[in-house]
Amino acid sequence: MTSNRTIGILFMIGSACFALGALPGYLDAVGVTVDGVTFFIGSLFFTSAGYGQFLQARGSGGRGRGSREWWAASIQLAGTLFFNASTLHALATGLSAAEADQQVWRPDAFGSICFLVASGLSLSLAGGLLSWRPQDREWWIAALNMLGSIAFGVSAVASYVVPDSGLPRNVTLTNLGTFVGALCFLLGAYLLLPRTSTRPKPSAAR
Repeated sequence: MTSNRTIGILFMIGSACFALGALPGYLDAVGVTVDGVTFFIGSLFFTSAGYGQFLQARGSGGRGRGSREWWAASIQLAGTLFFNASTLHALATGLSAAEADQQVWRPDAFGSICFLVASGLSLSLAGGLLSWRPQDREWWIAALNMLGSIAFGVSAVASYVVPDSGLPRNVTLTNLGTFVGALCFLLGAYLLLPRTSTRPKPSAAR
């Protein structure tokens, strides 16, 4: 659960679910319920990965409770729980605009804020977005997660249901933000996977 490989795979599956759910044509092909279930399943994988990172930051792999790593992992885990609530409530049918904003949009907005804060903390540990460290894999992971969190935030703002019309502010921007954010998290999670060295092992001395 706390290995980078396991955490990376869990995040990749969750990100793939979110990207698939926001993919143009997927909703029309499978229907509202299956599309909603896809997002909910993705949120569960996010929570599993987030919990793994929380355990990693709390244990010997991190600097312990109270460190920036611990705060980043804790806030991110809280964000995934908000996404669980949002995607679960989105499965309900017949919600009014006020109910949709209360039960679906609000936890989604809180989750997006948590991801932005957590990504900001992680990026500060890697030197910041403008430090430009193309040879540093940790910097790329943090930068991609930050960009993904920004895209999720844009999606959350655009998905607010306007009471007068009963429709989201901008459906296109909602799906685009979710899709782009999911791809960023997918790439960041891929970089978490341990790399296998391709260098030949030195031959034993004779």
